[in-house]
Amino acid sequence: MAAAATAEAYEEMLRVVEACAARIRWRLRPHSKRRLLNDILFLCTGLRPVVLMDYGGTMPELQENLCSLLHHAWQESSMLSPLRVMVIKDMLYLIHAKGLAEHALPSARSQNQLAFVDLEKSCTKLLSDTEENDTVHEFVSIQDLFSTKFPVDAAVDLPVIQPGRTMQMSEIPERSADTDCSGFCTADRTSLIIDLSAFLESAQIALPSLNGWLLGYPVTYLFCNRTAETATKNLSKHSLHIYRIYAVSRCQQSVVKQSEQELMSFSVPCDMSTKRDEEPWAKSFLAHMNERIKQCNHVWASVRMEIEVFQSQSRLIVL
Repeated sequence: MAAAATAEAYEEMLRVVEACAARIRWRLRPHSKRRLLNDILFLCTGLRPVVLMDYGGTMPELQENLCSLLHHAWQESSMLSPLRVMVIKDMLYLIHAKGLAEHALPSARSQNQLAFVDLEKSCTKLLSDTEENDTVHEFVSIQDLFSTKFPVDAAVDLPVIQPGRTMQMSEIPERSADTDCSGFCTADRTSLIIDLSAFLESAQIALPSLNGWLLGYPVTYLFCNRTAETATKNLSKHSLHIYRIYAVSRCQQSVVKQSEQELMSFSVPCDMSTKRDEEPWAKSFLAHMNERIKQCNHVWASVRMEIEVFQSQSRLIVL
């Protein structure tokens, strides 16, 4: 994905995004604009499959601006064509369709096994997705559904939705034998939204738990909607290690010129991460990210992890 384009091509892609944001008069604060450009670069170079749009405004204006931006940008840069807007309940995401499909593959999940902090029991150890636990089993079943609905060989063929409507996940058709990779080049680019809210309506897994996996974290909090209050209380008992992952850019574009950009951050209770960056899952995760960096080393120079301690407070869930 990343190796197919030069660093200069990615720089031009970011200039297109900036120009389109100005054209639609999306008044982004400087920090939000930098974050948007960085997130798009992370997605298009394969460092992340999904980013959460928790900046740049509030709904529904945020959704409208993001869709309008992509609608215009698609017409000027084919590198942006895999991007889609995903909605789950009141959460808005920007996704790379092929990246999400690859992320959901059972083989990828097995290779980069997710660890869970079981907030329903306030346990003192991390669970894996292979352990006997009803909540873990439901979580894995939801991952399997994502894998089915976003098959990797059809990721580039997700249809462009007609203007004025969103698409439920159940409406996404299976790949047909005569479908090719031109699906992202269709003429009607007015609407880009895939709404999974109805698809996940019956799921008991809490959205913050699902977010941990979608956003590419190696550790996520595990709890169901019915146990959200208990989970919050259990988490409030712990001090947290905040893991921040930084990527160093080689791009010359002004907003990312030779500087470290925060790729992601996530938290783990201190008593479950006493070895900090020497935890097995942390070492495995860094190795995985370094492999991704190698695949786009003309854009990114390196990746590093930084850890700080945060005192948890009541009703706080950090994801």
